[in-house]
Amino acid sequence: MKRDTAIDTLLDLHGSILDQGGGYWIKLEAWQVEISKEIPHGIRYSLTLHEPYGKRILGYDNAHAVKPPKKFKYAGRILAYDHKHRHVSDKGVPYEFKDAQQLMNDFFADVDRVLSEVKKR
Repeated sequence: MKRDTAIDTLLDLHGSILDQGGGYWIKLEAWQVEISKEIPHGIRYSLTLHEPYGKRILGYDNAHAVKPPKKFKYAGRILAYDHKHRHVSDKGVPYEFKDAQQLMNDFFADVDRVLSEVKKR
């Protein structure tokens, strides 16, 4: 299995707070854990975008399991740990973790999209 070198970059960003202007900010957390069925890539992570008063408005993490969409109505559904919260009240939808670079690309693309929508209001 090929080593995911972008994991090192993600781990190096642990604890970073990135100002996005207008009071919006990003918090990046990532740390190594033992590889398991639930966390096959060996990292726990939480990548979040916050509004000026601190409330999370977007997040990617693997802190808890989320149920797959209801369209998959079969027994023995696999609970996803990698997931994203698309807005303040979103309990999470599964996210397909391919590698750490794709995770960061997807997260920052969503940050750009959300902030663009905020500026249009």
